[in-house]
Amino acid sequence: MDSMSLEKQRGITIMSKYTRVDFQGHVLNVVDTPGHADFGGEVERVLDMCSGCCLIVCGTEGPMAQSKYVLSKAIEHNLKPIVVINKVDREGARPHEVESEVLDLFISLGAPDELLDYPVLFASAREGWAVRDMDDTDHSRGMAPLLEAIVETVPAPCGPEALAEPFTFAVNSLQTDNFVGRVCLGKVHTGRVKIGDPIKALFREEDGKVLQEGKVTKLFYQRGMDKQEVQQGNAGDILWLAGVEANVADTIAAPEVMAPLQTQKMDPPTLAITFSANDSPLAGKEGKYVTGSHVINRLHKEVENNVSITLVPSSEPESIEVHGRGELQLGIIIETMRREGFELCVSPPKVLTKMCPTTGKTLEPVEEVTVDVDQELSGVVVEKLSARKGHLVHFGDHRGKSRLIFHVPSRGLLGFMNEIKTDTRGSAVVTRLFLEHKASVGQIDALFRGKLISMERGAATAYALNMLEERGVLFVQPGEEVYPGMIIGEHNRPVDLDVNPTKGKKLSNIRTVSADEAIRLTPPVVRVLEEYLAYMNEDEKLEVTPLKMRLRKRELDPGVRARKAKSGGKR
Repeated sequence: MDSMSLEKQRGITIMSKYTRVDFQGHVLNVVDTPGHADFGGEVERVLDMCSGCCLIVCGTEGPMAQSKYVLSKAIEHNLKPIVVINKVDREGARPHEVESEVLDLFISLGAPDELLDYPVLFASAREGWAVRDMDDTDHSRGMAPLLEAIVETVPAPCGPEALAEPFTFAVNSLQTDNFVGRVCLGKVHTGRVKIGDPIKALFREEDGKVLQEGKVTKLFYQRGMDKQEVQQGNAGDILWLAGVEANVADTIAAPEVMAPLQTQKMDPPTLAITFSANDSPLAGKEGKYVTGSHVINRLHKEVENNVSITLVPSSEPESIEVHGRGELQLGIIIETMRREGFELCVSPPKVLTKMCPTTGKTLEPVEEVTVDVDQELSGVVVEKLSARKGHLVHFGDHRGKSRLIFHVPSRGLLGFMNEIKTDTRGSAVVTRLFLEHKASVGQIDALFRGKLISMERGAATAYALNMLEERGVLFVQPGEEVYPGMIIGEHNRPVDLDVNPTKGKKLSNIRTVSADEAIRLTPPVVRVLEEYLAYMNEDEKLEVTPLKMRLRKRELDPGVRARKAKSGGKR
């Protein structure tokens, strides 16, 4: 069901999806949600549409941090669970051990007794079969046992009495159709609706302000990945509706309804990034939408459908602050805008703190980090996370590897994923989960990195880069255009260094063997967007265009930076 280009490329689910399945006279509405906590808003906004949940767990790895997050939300809504242990045909699968681990997870999350009596199925999604007993070798029925378990376990979305009440519909997602305008996806909570019925959109707050009045122009069911037009919808149906302008979490209802439906309370954002117009010397050369108003208008459009982010006015000109759940979620927004032709600058992520009402102390978000790594490399993980103010709470063996669980401040994890992949040669499996807000641990020195900063504009030369290689790791290659204030590499020492990457070799009329030797440079380091976000220091920005990403200092003039440092500013 993953249809976005970014979802296909990265192999993750970013947006919640819905479809409809007919099985033995029953209609099953299926909602697929992301598992990553950064996209938790996609989970929270669709839970009101569901009556049950299928927890999919790998038969080899067992429940991960993402499983813990999604399951905790389902338990809060008292959704009837079905556990599916997938990949049981894989070498090294341990389905019965995983089944015990899932039960421990339910108990640790405080699930009530009625939710602990759940059916367990063993499946191979790749082969297309599911069974209730691991010893059952007859796979001819395919996924029918799973669908039967859903019919038996999950209750009907509403009773007959709901049909007699006035029509109410909760908006959970939006799409824009070139022919019918805005189309809203949601669940019909009560009543019936058909083409031509008068309706109105109510604001999500308790006052229920009327946003717009109109009539139903189109109704669609989802069949597979396609929409099928219908004439009527009933209580319990999930459908697409067109006719009025409404946003996510608003209510569409019959004219006689005065109060909106109650919406699920969202978890607060934990990270902030400032989006602004690109003001570098290369601004306007590579993008289609380059002004600050273009960027701000696009973000306001994003908020209409993505309810887990909020926009806050910024003190900087032509800029706005975006609050979200993590660098992955905000990175997806930036990457989407980049592919649409936007050119912009983004600040380094800033962790959102809050004040304790009783003690008056500053509280910052803390995450639970689980690392599975080869036993001989566990010391590297402990060293890295301890330097980032992490606190080790568990150290044990898990399937021949060491499993370490830390409680780490969210700001201490910026850049950790890329660093630990390098230090463990890609063998570490890291999962993160928001835990709580705790008292601030103070400054984390391990996060600052010295940079090599260009002080000239022009094309980088192989001669200059060859001399700079001994100073650190380079990010640019010969021929690439640079400008003053642009970061071209990482310094070996934790201090910034201004360099000239455009310096050319002096010419002479004397020919020597050494002069004609070809310069061989180490290939430059290339990072993806999320790695850049986590890599920046506080006084830096990331210039994002459809063609390039360039790291730069917030203040481009080296003289101004030197005066600020001398007067006691940041490094």
